[in-house]
Formats: sequence, C-alpha cells, structure tokens
Amino acid sequence: MKDLAHLMANSCWNTDSSSVLINYCVSFLFVAGKDITFVAKVDSSNLLRKPAMKWLKGKWLDLGSKAGKHLQFKETYDRNTKVYMFILCTDAGGYRCEVTSKDKCDSCTFEVTVQGRSGDRQSHYCEDAGDLDFSALLKKREKKQQVVQEEVDVWEILKAAKPCDYEKIAFEYGITDLRGMLKRLKKMKKVEPKKSDAFLRKLDSAYSVDKGKRIQLSVEVADPNAQVKWLKNGQEIKPSWIEMLVLRLFSPLHLIVAGFAESIYSLFSLCLCLSVSLPLFVLYPPRIIVPHHPCASRYVFESVGNKRTLTINKCNLSDDAAYECVVGEEKSFTEVFVKEPPVTITKLLDDVHTVVGEKVEFEVEVSEEGASVRWMKDGVELNRETAGSKYRFKKDGKRHILIINEATKEDIGMYYAFTNGGESKAELEVEDKELEVLQSIADLTVKSAEQAVFKCEVSDEKVTGKWFKDGVEVQPSDRIKMTHIGRIHKLTIDDVKASDAGDYTFVPDGYALSLSAKLNFLEIKIDYVPRQDPPKIHLDTSGTGNKNTITVVAGNKLRLDVEITGEPAPTVCWMKGDQIESPVTVAAVVAEAEGRVRVETRKTLSSFVIEGAEKPDEGHYSITVTNPAGEDKAELFIKIVDVPNPPENVKCTSVGEDSAMITWDPPAFDGGVPVKGYLMERKKVGSSRWTKLNFDVYESTTYEAKKMIEGVLYEMRVFAVNGIGISQPSTNSKPFMPIAPTSEPTRLMVDDVTDTTCALKWRPPEKIGAGGIDGYIIEYCKEGSDNWVQANEEPVGKNQYRVKGLPVGEKMLFRVVAVNIAGRSPPATLSQAVTIREIMGQRYIRLPRHLRTKLISLVGEKVNLVIPFQGKPRPVVTWFKDGIPLEDKTVGTRTSEVDTILFIRSTERAHSGKYTLSVQIENMSDSADIHIQVVEKPGPPIAVHVTEVWGFNAALEWKPPKDDGNCDIIGYTIEKADMKTKEWFMVYEHNRRPSCTVSDLVMGNEYSFRVFSENICGLSDEKQIVFLQPCLAYKPPPFKEKDISSSPKFTAPLVDRSVVAGYATAISCAVRGHPKPKIIWMKNNMIIGEDPKYLMQNKQGVLTLNIRKPSLFDGGRYSCRAINDLGQDEVQCKLEVRGKLP
Repeated sequence: MKDLAHLMANSCWNTDSSSVLINYCVSFLFVAGKDITFVAKVDSSNLLRKPAMKWLKGKWLDLGSKAGKHLQFKETYDRNTKVYMFILCTDAGGYRCEVTSKDKCDSCTFEVTVQGRSGDRQSHYCEDAGDLDFSALLKKREKKQQVVQEEVDVWEILKAAKPCDYEKIAFEYGITDLRGMLKRLKKMKKVEPKKSDAFLRKLDSAYSVDKGKRIQLSVEVADPNAQVKWLKNGQEIKPSWIEMLVLRLFSPLHLIVAGFAESIYSLFSLCLCLSVSLPLFVLYPPRIIVPHHPCASRYVFESVGNKRTLTINKCNLSDDAAYECVVGEEKSFTEVFVKEPPVTITKLLDDVHTVVGEKVEFEVEVSEEGASVRWMKDGVELNRETAGSKYRFKKDGKRHILIINEATKEDIGMYYAFTNGGESKAELEVEDKELEVLQSIADLTVKSAEQAVFKCEVSDEKVTGKWFKDGVEVQPSDRIKMTHIGRIHKLTIDDVKASDAGDYTFVPDGYALSLSAKLNFLEIKIDYVPRQDPPKIHLDTSGTGNKNTITVVAGNKLRLDVEITGEPAPTVCWMKGDQIESPVTVAAVVAEAEGRVRVETRKTLSSFVIEGAEKPDEGHYSITVTNPAGEDKAELFIKIVDVPNPPENVKCTSVGEDSAMITWDPPAFDGGVPVKGYLMERKKVGSSRWTKLNFDVYESTTYEAKKMIEGVLYEMRVFAVNGIGISQPSTNSKPFMPIAPTSEPTRLMVDDVTDTTCALKWRPPEKIGAGGIDGYIIEYCKEGSDNWVQANEEPVGKNQYRVKGLPVGEKMLFRVVAVNIAGRSPPATLSQAVTIREIMGQRYIRLPRHLRTKLISLVGEKVNLVIPFQGKPRPVVTWFKDGIPLEDKTVGTRTSEVDTILFIRSTERAHSGKYTLSVQIENMSDSADIHIQVVEKPGPPIAVHVTEVWGFNAALEWKPPKDDGNCDIIGYTIEKADMKTKEWFMVYEHNRRPSCTVSDLVMGNEYSFRVFSENICGLSDEKQIVFLQPCLAYKPPPFKEKDISSSPKFTAPLVDRSVVAGYATAISCAVRGHPKPKIIWMKNNMIIGEDPKYLMQNKQGVLTLNIRKPSLFDGGRYSCRAINDLGQDEVQCKLEVRGKLP
C-alpha cells in the first residue's frame, strides 16, 4: 500500500518546464492508516549551488523542526540527470513547498484529505498504542460531516480585533510567528496624526548627522512664553548650575546660554560683563548671546519667540538616541542617527603559499588609524579569546596584521578581513616540506637462500616511513627486518625465496614521496624441447584491415597488455613506423626494460609501456611475434591528446563607462580534441587577485566584460577548454581603463576677431570622468554649410585657441569638442555666426599703481617694468627719455601684443629721468610718464673742524658733502672717541644742522670726532675725522697704528667626506685675512648661487656649507675660495653620497 500511495501521489503532479520544480502538486485523497509519500523533483542543471527546500503546513507552520515518527524527510541526488529529489512522509492537511536557489524561487501548494476506512473504529489522529490495543474501549461516534468554510482573510480579522485577542486568533489560524504578525499589523494600521494644541510645528520623525558634526533640533510652540524640556532616552537634559542661574536672572530677556565653564570665576566674569555692558548683549527680538567657553557643554538651548532649539555640538556615538521635547503634557518625539564614516580597505590581502612550519602574515591597510578590523577563517571569527597562541593580531597605524605561527595543513583555507566599509579575502595554501633523497634504493637480483638488503638515505633524521611490497605493507618477522639509524633506512630479507620477488617501495610518513626498486629472484631451470605451435597475438580489436586507435591523455601512463601464445616461446618485436621500438624475448622471467618508452614481457604477456605520454609518442605502432612455427602481426595507432594551448592575442577593442569589449584568437593547438569554449578572468592592475567572469563555458571569441569601475586599470586573461581540461592562462592583455567620453565644453565665446583670425575661449566640460581630458579639437565651417574643417592637427590643452587663415568678410560657425581616451565628446557650437573682420578698438595704457609715483632704485639694482596696454589693431609702441627717443643700449625694451617691458640689468645714476611710453593706432595715440630716480650713499661731510672749546664742551661745524647720492641729505651722525681707549661712542644721530655741541667731555683728555652724512640709502661709507688737543701740558707720544693687512689664508682645510643620501650634512673650514675676504663656494668649479638647497655660514672666520638632504647627484668636488685686495686662497675636498641601505 505504501508503494501504491507513492504512485498515486506521483500521478497527481503536473509538469511545467519553465519552473525550478520539475513537477507541482494539486490535491490528494487517501484512506486512513496508509503511508503518504510526496516527491518534489528539482532540476539543478542551471543552478550554481544546491537548492534549499522548505515544507510548510498551513500558512505559517514550518515542518523543518517537526520530524518524527509521523513526519519524515528524505533527500537524494541523481548525478546523471542532475535532479534533486525531496521526499516528505506526512498526514492530512494543507501544505506548501518552497524551493530557493540564489536569485531563483518557486513554490506550489496542495491539499491532502484522509478518508476513514469502513468499520474501522480507530481514529487516524490516534497515536500508536504499542503492544496493547485500546481500540475496543473506544465508543463509536457518529462521523461529523466536514463543512467546507469559505476562506477568510485573517489580517482583516486582526485589524478589527482587540490586542488582547491577538494570541487567540493567531492560535486559531495557525500563526506561530507572533512578533512578525505584530510588525505587519503595525505597518498596516494607519494612525492619523492628532492636532497638537501646544506645538505649531513638531520635530521631524528622524535626523541623521555625521560623527563630529553639529545638529539642531527645533520646534515651534503655540505659546511664546511656554517652557520646554528636552529629554534624551527618557532622561532630561539639564544645563549646569551656572547656566540655570543666568537663565533665572535674565529669564524676561529670553537668554541663550551657549554653555558656560563650571567655575566661580566664569560666573563672576559673566555677571560683571553683563552688569557693565548689558545693552551690548541685548538683541532684537530680545535675547542674550553668551560667548562660548572652551570647557562649555555640548548642548546649547535657544529660545527665540515661538521657536525652541536644541543644538548638539560635536556629535558622537553616544548621541545616537531618542529625543523628546515636552511642553506641559504634550510631547514631540524624534530619533537622531549618528553615522560613523565607513572605514575602507586601501591595501587588499594577498594570497599566501607556504610550507608546513613557516610563519605566515596577512597584512591589510585601512583608511583610518585605530579602526576596528575583524578577522575570519572560513566563516569562523578569529579573536584573542578563541585564537589562543596559534594566532596573533598586530596593529601598526593603519596596518593590521594577522600572524600565524608555524603553519600546518589545518590552517589551509580562505581568510577574510572585514571593516564597516569594506572587506578583503585571501587564500592560504600550505604544502609539506620537500624531502631530499640523498641515496635511493636500487634493484637487486639474488639467488635462492641469499640475503637481500634495500638501503636508502633521506635528508631528515626524524622522518619515519613504511616499506611496501607490491602495494602491501611489509611486516617484520624473523626473516625480514627493518631498521632506521639516523638518515638511513634499511630493509633486510634473509634466506630469499621465490615469493620475495616483486616491487618494493619505501614511503616516508607525511610526504608525497616514494622510493621504488625491484627484487629479481634468479632461479635455475632445466630446459626441455617444447612442442611447436605457431605464434598468436590475442588483441581485443585485432584485425589486419583496420587501424585500431588508442587515445591517451598527455602526461598519463599507457600500459598496453597483449597476450601472446606459441611454442616455442615466440620473439616479440614492437615497432613504431619502420623502426624497431624495443625487441624483447620472453625467455627471461622478468624482462629488463629501461627508459620512458619500454616493453615489459612476462610469460604469455607482452606489455607496451609509455611513462608520461608526450605528443611525439603519437603514431602507428606494430607488434610482431615469431618462432620457428610461424609469425603473427598486429597494427594499432596511438593518439596523444592534451589540454589546448592558451588563447592568443587577448586585447581590448573598445571601452565604455563600466564595460569593455575583449577579443582573442583561438589557440594554435587544440590538444587533439575540439575546443568547447573559453573561461575569462580579470584583475586590477597592481593586484594579484583574479576574478572569474563566467562559470559556464563561453563559446565565442568576443566577450563584453561588465560591472567594472570607471577610471581603474584592468587586465584580462583567457583559458581554453576542451574535453581533456583547461589550458594554461593566456598572456595578460594590455591594461585598459573603462571610461566614458566627457560632456560638451561650456561657455564657448568669441574673444577676438581680426581680418583673418578668430580667437575663441571656453570653459571645461561639467562632467569629465576618470579619463580626464587629452585636449580640444576646434572646427569651423561657413554659415549654411555642413562641411566642418578641423583647425588644429593636435588637440590643444588650453581653454583658448586662435583660428587662423579665415576668409575676410565671411560669416563662420565654430564648434569645440573635448577629446580623451574614450573618444570625442558632444560638440559645443556658437549660437550665431561670426563675421571675420578687424574691429577697431580704443587705445589705452594701463599703468600699474606703483609706477604712478616716482620709482626709486639703488645703484646696481635690476629694474623690470611691465606695462600692459590694449588696442586694435596692434598699436605702435615708442619709448622716450626726457622727450628724446630712447637710444641707450643699457636700457632694453620688449613689446608684445598686450604689454611692453622696460628693463635695466644694472642701474646707474645716469639712468635717472622721465621715461615716456607712447601708444599709437593710426591717428590716435596715448602716453604715460614714468619717473625713475637712481640713488646711492652720499659722500662724507667736508671741512669738519672744532670752532670752540669751553669747560666740558666742544663746538663742531662742517659743510654738506659734495656728493649727496642723487637725493636729499636727511641728517648727520656724530661720534666721539677718547684717544686712550680709542672706542667710538655715538653723540648725535639724525642731526639736521651742519653743526653741533659735544658735551660731557673729560677735561685734559684728547678726543677725536667723526661725522657721517646720511640719505635714504644710509650712512656715507667715508667719514671726516677731526682731533681735539688736550688742554693740559702732558702730550702722550703719537700712536703708530700697526698694519695688520694680510692676504687670505686657510687655517683649517676642507676634509673629504662620505655621507648617506637623504641625511643633511655640512663641510667646514677656517680662514683669516684683513680686510675681511669675500667667500665663494664652488661645486665642480661651478659657483653655487642662491640655491635653497645650500646654506652658507661665516662665523668669526669659520666657514660652513650646509647641504639639505643630499642626493646621489650632489656628490662631487667642493671648493672654497677667499679673496681680498691682497690676494686669494682656495681649499677643496671630495664629497661622496651613498644610497640608502635597503
């Protein structure tokens, strides 16, 4: 009956090929007491992963957790048809079957009705009674006819019901998710807002603010005198006691307390400030603004008329809360959401390939320091509590590092790094350490009762291993012994027997390595004369007329066993083409065969072996067996197939905003099997992580890659797929960037027009994109024509261009196109045609403000005057000096279309005068005057003498200097010196008159006086000295000044140095000489000018040259030269600059 029910269930399923479910159910009717089985079949041929099946009873009840005796689930999968079969064994009721897989979903509903059997007194709702039968104790009841009720909408019932009845209704209609039911009811019910009496405008439902920013919550109240309270998560936000005191003192004025320092000093300062200058704080409408203090509260309360405002400064995560504004008994609610800026990953994880026991580090770099990074391995989070000593977490600024100590095979997997703004993953591959074989085991041939010893040596003493004979592990015995001493492993077999012959293998534990050798047993046989039978080749597909083909995958091993018969034993000869491959006789017990292609012959069996088949092994082969009784021959063809070669010539033909068109050529060699299609991968330039673009084989050689980021460089590679496997990847394509053309240039206008040219200017496009702008193309055509002519051969980078060679008097249209790597943008065209004709413009000289007054310059300075002008056509510019055309060769001029330049490389006093600039266009002209005065220091005063001496005073007089330096004398400076000490002291400074009285002299001392003249350039270099003889009889002997003049002489030379690039260095020397010598620093005999890289210092004759962060180019020979009137001296050294250490 169970099978019958199964068949009945299947007979009611309907086929629909467009859905994920192959069949779906309508309804069933069964007899009570029988098993009911439902089968749901899902076609997974187009699915990427296993589908999820969900069985529900009624509308809400999930049967996944109800499995038991009366409810069973089963699942099978057919690999040939790729069909999942989900089986449900259940009882009566309404059911729904849902299947989901990624973006696909399908479902079906069905009803199961159970009809009771006639005369059966046991209800189908009864549980199994076990060994005892209580059915006889049950009373027979009349069967109630089921009344089919109309389907009702449970949500309409819930909307009209009271909240206290929700649970009862949910239980009645089988709703188990009460929380989900309440959420849905809350969305369905529309609450009409009540009109508020206290608020004219309430708070918005929610506010959003970035972390660290300021936010204002404002309401409007009906009563301007109403007091409001602000609550945060139900707790009132209260100002400090100082703020409360000021609020009470000035409540009639509606204060705004913008946060005060909680200190008595601040309170008294505030009160004093308010009492003294209260009118300065009163505004209209009346309010007082109190200056913000650095220690103020973050909450600012404001009350202006009917408006109440709460300002939160420098929001942080603690301010993410619910806020209320309370006026009397009415409240206004809102929520503030503080958004934390996402932390992005700037440097992705890289895949790691290592060996067992090595240290592994995964490093990721984020956009902010101190950010939180979560590490996961295969979906399991790694932290300090669960990781133990296996993993270590390290932070270094923006770098986060996961360290794995002594990696093992268990650490293989995918590792993830998560931030709140991105994620990155990398794969860890761990391989066993390679074991080096120092001595391999060798083949042995022994006789009966002799000893056989297999010996090998490996690089690791701790490595253990096992010995195998013909794939079976060798067990030690009295005759067989295995030893391990240091790096040497031995297998000793005493009293060798014929059964000991075979292939012996040593396999080290924990390594994918094996050492093999063969033990040959030499047995003496007595020859006898056999009977003669013709040789015969027993091949399954033998035939002299057919060419049998054997297909072998390249790299695999081919072993072709051919059975042969004949007496005496025939001679076997394998041949490839016309060459003998390896003739072998079957006389020996075990044939000695060497090489990759060989023949192994046993009794009545010849085996043709190719180790690691290669393409040259392909061809026709034949086997020939001969003996004295006859000969037999068989031919066959061995075909070598392989994965195809990589595709060739992968390139990007075109790009879009987020896509690119990729083409390639098929592989040159298809591996002997037709190519089925291709697989594509892409990656960002600089990254080592490739992303698969398709999982199903793509047949065409043109592919459009989508969902790329504009402005990012990508590379592509392609794999070819045939029936054997996947080829190696092709060479990477040249990097390409998905970009889109720019928008059209903006604000195109005409800047200037002449008889044959037109100057245009424009602004860059509003939308440029990641491709940038390579330049602009300017085109023109005659009005009424569509023949556009390109004005510039190469794109221009500036936003202006003058089109030349235009016909005079023609009306021309112009347009400009922006060009980048993606192509041309839409053109920007002038709205009206331009008539090509010269426009007469007014001449005008724009004299700079600083040249409108007299220009004063020192002798030897450089003068460079730039004076702009305008006028059309180009005006004629003429320079005059003092009304005469300028012909001085030391004064240069240069004129362009828009300005003229007057420059003097080294000014002299003769250059002083009035310079006139004249601009003339036909009969119109304009001019401007520029006054230049070249000055220098004045000469010394003349005829300085003492006119009178009385008491402690002396009167001096002098005459103005002969040379005033080409400017007025602004005063004189007088100094005195006692002839004993010979130290000069200032008496007067900026003395206007040519006379003065010197006081506070010491009677009996001899004095000398000197006078300097002064103008705007400074004091005169020369001075006039006069001596005052003492009034006493004592006359000291005349002082004879010693001549200390000497030529420069270096007392400490420069020393050769070797420095590291990037670190500041200095070279020093010392010099003496009088007068003070002039110092010149040179590098490689070239004078070092005012280069900011070098700093030259001279402290008391100690000369230092500081070099800031020298590079490799700063190395060379440096010299220092000292020069004065008596001679010169020079020292030099060699400076070597080395590169930084790695």
